[in-house]
This record gives sequence, C-alpha cells and structure tokens, in this order.
Amino acid sequence: MGGMKKVLVIAAHAPGESLGAALAEAYADQARHLGHAVTHLNLNELRFDPVLRRGYRVEQALEPDLTAAQESIRNAGHLAFIYPVWWGSVPAVLKGFIDRVFLPGFAFKYQPGKSFPEQLLKGRSAHVVATMDTPPWYFRWIYWAPGLRQMKKNTLEFCGIRPVKTLALGPVLGSSGKRREQWMGRVRELAEII
Repeated sequence: MGGMKKVLVIAAHAPGESLGAALAEAYADQARHLGHAVTHLNLNELRFDPVLRRGYRVEQALEPDLTAAQESIRNAGHLAFIYPVWWGSVPAVLKGFIDRVFLPGFAFKYQPGKSFPEQLLKGRSAHVVATMDTPPWYFRWIYWAPGLRQMKKNTLEFCGIRPVKTLALGPVLGSSGKRREQWMGRVRELAEII
C-alpha cells in the first residue's frame, strides 16, 4: 500500500488488560515505528448510546465522542479494527458504533433509482483482526466466518473501503503465553503492510 498514512485503530476489547488491548497496542506501536501517524480509539471508553433508536427515519444527534470518531475516520487513510468474536459476530459495542457512526451522508449515500448507494469512504484501506475461542479454520470453513465477512463485505467494502485484509486468531481459550506472542508477531506483520 506504501507511503505514510494516518492510521485509526478502533478496538472493541474488554476494558483493562486483555489480549485485545495488547494486540491493538502491538499494531499501533508497529505502525508508529514505521512512521505512520496513529490514533487509537477504544470503543469501551466512549460515551454514546449504541442503539440507533429510530433507524434512518429520524436523525439521532451524535454524542461528542461519535462526532470526534467520524472526524477521525474522515481524516484516516487506513483503519484497523481489533475485536473479539462473540456469538459468531462483532461485540455489541462495535455493532452499536457502526450503527451510529457509519450513517447515510457520512459512509454512504442512497441514490434515487439505483440499487446500490454511493460509497463515501473510498480512498481508505482497512485491516480487521478478530480473536475467537473457535479454531479459525473451523470458523472459516464450517461457519463461513460471519464476524469477519460482515465487517469486510457488508460494512467496510459497502462504504468503499478497499482493500480490506482480515486476520483471525484463536482459539484464545487455553492459549499459551508463547502462542499469544506469536499472535502479537502476526499483528505486527500485518501493520507492516498498511
């Protein structure tokens, strides 16, 4: 992808010390080391209502943290989403963030008489890193990777963000310290191809 970029790391891990927090920090540190300007956003630290109360029928005012998040996305050339897969999908805080932030007029724009909307977030790339207790091969081939496919195809690419590269790490449950260090290495390698 080349060149120095503004990178926004969006993490949806549990508050405090966690594997997700460590992975997000490893990714951000490697990106900084390579000269990218990095902003880190932990969704669990933001103050916002994650429920889009009336759908798109009525405009729901954005809280200051969401207005700032939209501005960070607008300014970024590359996004990195790091989250655990829960029930095969993204955690609720990330889903709520997407519902409230990736709105018509910001992420896409409906076009009269056309089946597909205009993609308003073109010119950005993304990485998606998901941790899970399911073995990644099983998640991909048996479940068809819904928690990754949703983010890649139905959210990011729908809004024009391309390319999107995904990385599934697991199973986390019962993983050794050595295995987690290997995952840190894989995340750092991913950050090298921003």
